[in-house]
Amino acid sequence: MNFLADYIEKNFNIDRRVINFCEEIEYSLSEKFNQIDLTAEYNQYKVLSAMQKNKLSDIHFAATTGYGYNDLGRDVLESIYADVFKTESALVRPQIISGTHALCVALFGNLRFGDELLSPVGKPYDTLESVIGHKRKVKGSLCEHGIIYKQVDLLKNGSVDYASIPSAITQKTKLVTIQRSKGYDYRPSLSIDEIAKIIKTVKNIKPDAICMVDNCYGEFVERLEPTEVGADLVVGSLIKNPGGGLAPVGGYIAGKKEYVENAAFRLTAPSMGKEVGPTLGITPSFIQGLFLSPSVVGGSLKGAVFAAEIYSRLGFEVMPSNNDKRTDIVQAIQMKTPENVISFCRGIQKGAPVDSHVTPEPWDMPGYDCKVIMAAGAFVQGSSIELSADAPMKPPYTVFMQGGLTWHHAKIGIMTAVDNMLKQGLINI
Repeated sequence: MNFLADYIEKNFNIDRRVINFCEEIEYSLSEKFNQIDLTAEYNQYKVLSAMQKNKLSDIHFAATTGYGYNDLGRDVLESIYADVFKTESALVRPQIISGTHALCVALFGNLRFGDELLSPVGKPYDTLESVIGHKRKVKGSLCEHGIIYKQVDLLKNGSVDYASIPSAITQKTKLVTIQRSKGYDYRPSLSIDEIAKIIKTVKNIKPDAICMVDNCYGEFVERLEPTEVGADLVVGSLIKNPGGGLAPVGGYIAGKKEYVENAAFRLTAPSMGKEVGPTLGITPSFIQGLFLSPSVVGGSLKGAVFAAEIYSRLGFEVMPSNNDKRTDIVQAIQMKTPENVISFCRGIQKGAPVDSHVTPEPWDMPGYDCKVIMAAGAFVQGSSIELSADAPMKPPYTVFMQGGLTWHHAKIGIMTAVDNMLKQGLINI
């Protein structure tokens, strides 16, 4: 392995102490890496089976324009998604620009004036709070359209308060939104088993309540998806896990046919729904990205495990630790100081294939209540399946790292971050 160490030291200017330290940690993680590979293999076969079942052919790679009537590739892609997620229907479109937009489409499509939206897992992600509009007046928000919002706060240890969910459900409760990933909260993300328990708790009280899961960062991390354990809708972004790094834009909504159709009528227009929507030549990227996604997610998970072990040994608190079950690709590290956050993010940026020469700075990003620093030298703007790191610049100065199109890029990017902090005297090895 000396030839690798020599090359890394010479071409990336990484201190030999960092290289040796990280190599030792990599060897110690072999069993965990093997388990990740087994899950990736299982999910790869799941995707392959869905493509074969739907008789995917090169005819489905053709582009449509204008209204997009009779787009065979779009229709087959949505059938493949429905089979992968074990649902009745799916909406997979380039017109959906982000995970937040996909959630917005699903919520507005299925909620009406006077309906109640409940989050049983505490406060939602910052950008979704703006969509809901319950904290402050936001033009076009759900609350402005007469939707009532309630939430059940998490317990002090970050776990779900199952005992308080039944009393929060009323006759007006139309939709229950469950955020799988931690977002910018320093808490455990939700496992499939926990999501199943929440859904069962809700359905025991109100069987007709729509249970929707924000699946961002969680696809293909476990062998089951939320719709396989009772979720009526599952929503996500194609520039995260399921796009496999190839999708240049897009989002998906999968679930029961009625609820997916309601979302489609919101995305396009009443009476049009899923029948329109040009793909403009993007379908091959969506299909091939989905095919690669299980392997890409596996590489990203290895990077998260690698970073957790490194920073735990360096004396930082991490979540999840490598003794915890993983249900998404996000790795949180409490950096203790703003200097550590900035140095880490700049190190991640230095290891990027795109804009490695750029220096990230904290800035006032729309939708957030404080300055945010983001490191993202990505091929697709905002892509979170590519190696990236971001943090709100406020105590406890937690950085959230995710992605890595390949394990080897995740590895060198994390090593660059460690090296950057070492050279600034912020850590000792």
